[in-house]
Amino acid sequence: MTTDQTTSTTPAPAVDPRLLVRQAGFAGYLAEFKQKMKSGDLGSVPVVIGLILIAAIFQGITGDFLNADNITNITKWIAGPGLIAVGIVFVLLLGEIDLSLGSVAGVSAAIAAVLSVRSGLNEWLAILIAIGAAVAIGALHGFFFAKIGVPAFVVTLAGLLAWSGLQMFVLGDKGTVNVINDGVLANLDTYFLGDGDVFFTWAFAILGIALFGAGQLLDARRRGAAGLAARPMSEIALRTGVLAVIGLVSAYMLNQDSGLPLPLVIFLSIVVLTDFVLRRTAYGRQIFAVGGGVEAARRAGINVAWVRISVFMISAGMAALGGLFIASQQGSADKLLGSGNVLMNSIAAAVIGGTSLFGGRGKTWSALLGILVIQSIITGLDLVHVDQAIQYMITGAVLLAAVVLDSVSRKTQKSSGRG
Repeated sequence: MTTDQTTSTTPAPAVDPRLLVRQAGFAGYLAEFKQKMKSGDLGSVPVVIGLILIAAIFQGITGDFLNADNITNITKWIAGPGLIAVGIVFVLLLGEIDLSLGSVAGVSAAIAAVLSVRSGLNEWLAILIAIGAAVAIGALHGFFFAKIGVPAFVVTLAGLLAWSGLQMFVLGDKGTVNVINDGVLANLDTYFLGDGDVFFTWAFAILGIALFGAGQLLDARRRGAAGLAARPMSEIALRTGVLAVIGLVSAYMLNQDSGLPLPLVIFLSIVVLTDFVLRRTAYGRQIFAVGGGVEAARRAGINVAWVRISVFMISAGMAALGGLFIASQQGSADKLLGSGNVLMNSIAAAVIGGTSLFGGRGKTWSALLGILVIQSIITGLDLVHVDQAIQYMITGAVLLAAVVLDSVSRKTQKSSGRG
């Protein structure tokens, strides 16, 4: 065979389809977006549309929904259940469920309150002990699930009952412990950075926008140097611009009231940190791998048992943080903290935000988007004085719709070859 013949039969190198899309510019992105919608890869689109509709409907009915004080309250109230939802995202990525997180939140708040109020222990130390106890509880759940083989549903259902009992035992006969006035726990919900100084709100928004833009540029440069498909400058500018509009408008609204609330800062910081862990670290990729297929992950050399145990530890730790914020919001730790609709709202937030119940797909940003939907509905219904029973029904309907959408989306993606 001649050199010319050999050259002519050499296959052309494969081209990353994402690179072709980006080279086509706006038309390419529009075509890709349409294709994703047709194939059931909806992403966060339904949640964003839902948030816009919720805000428009309740603003039209009440005229007060988009007031600065109401927006501030929503950003504070999402922290507790939102942090629990972040932990649930980790568990759902494995294709499992943790029914004990409401009770873990309750017992953690009880431990922190009792140690700091009744025992006189330093509040910071009491909080660390409470979070440590929760992580130990998560490790226990993970051990029974990963090592003994007890289904996660059964283990965490037993935990729901056991830790509720421990919560009552820790609180004692009175069943309630008020947090220290103006203490660390109390300030978790009430503190505003800089005591309401508008500078902190603008600085937080601008810093977030700058870090996002810098991260996008760094990622594009890194991928380009490796010969991989990278986002063009136009897309980076568009993404950063959209975030800038959202961030600066939010900062303006918050500054019309009391400034930047501490719960929002902590919640967003944890969402960003956990998103980095899931998307940018080997450990995060192992979680997705285990959720996508246990046997395949095991054959790839992943320590499946450790990943499972560690995920339950993370979810319990997030529940403890959420419980502390809920205790701060209500001014006490009591035997009802973590019961009722706390767990259901947190699970609903993760699922509504886009995390799949079937494992292997989701982001911690799902918790943020989902809890915004849930809290917006609750706040809007409160403004129009809808009975709590009706609120439960509406929240349940929204959760069912999200699960149905997830199921239909998965079937559509499989039929189109994208699943």
